[in-house]
Amino acid sequence: MAWPHRTKVKDKRQSFMPRILVVDDDKQIVRLVRSYLEQAGYQVSTAFDGETALHAIRREQPDLVVLDLMLPDRDGWDITRLVRSEPSLANLPIIMLTARVEDTDRIVGLELGADDYITKPFNPREVVARVRAVLRRVGGGTSPTQSLRAGELRLDLNRHQATIDNTLLDLTPTEFNLLKVLAENPGHAFTRLELIERGLGYAYEGLERTVDSHIKNLRKKIGVESENPAYIETVYGVGYRLRGEAR
Repeated sequence: MAWPHRTKVKDKRQSFMPRILVVDDDKQIVRLVRSYLEQAGYQVSTAFDGETALHAIRREQPDLVVLDLMLPDRDGWDITRLVRSEPSLANLPIIMLTARVEDTDRIVGLELGADDYITKPFNPREVVARVRAVLRRVGGGTSPTQSLRAGELRLDLNRHQATIDNTLLDLTPTEFNLLKVLAENPGHAFTRLELIERGLGYAYEGLERTVDSHIKNLRKKIGVESENPAYIETVYGVGYRLRGEAR
């Protein structure tokens, strides 16, 4: 399970290569995805069952996990739930792979905190593109001192953190990016597709309703939304907007 190129690295740039854990009980799929990711410049480690994957995540702390939904002993939902419950791992980006195509299955995965969802069969180039997009969102690339505020809600774009009343919100990368889009344009009503395209960086065809799951989670984490929609407001027939003035 050791990461490749972790010792005696001749090229110092290799030490900055993102580390990807690929988890699937289909070894052919693992070999294929690993090959394409390595060609794209990523360090790749693998696991073929849920328990091994969970140990690898805790021990190696990869930069992103490509996780099959249906696994022996622990499924992808269970692993995602456990990862999101551990403070040291809560922000780990997770891309789910599955042969199940029902929207309800995808929504459950996203509600648990998955950052993206790819349905089998897939083009391995799509996996590379999704990995690159998620890592780009997590990596930020923001300038120093950049932040957004709306009422007691504050987004630190440098640290990729959000707080309300100086209390840190435990957000997934996807939740943070959707909140960032809303906070950058207070008062603007975004459609679900617009939020997906601007928050995730690409079109997420057929899954616009998954935004509802993310917004639901955001409202729970902000904490005041159930009593007073002071921040994320539903615009019926359109989508969502952030109330108030950001600064």
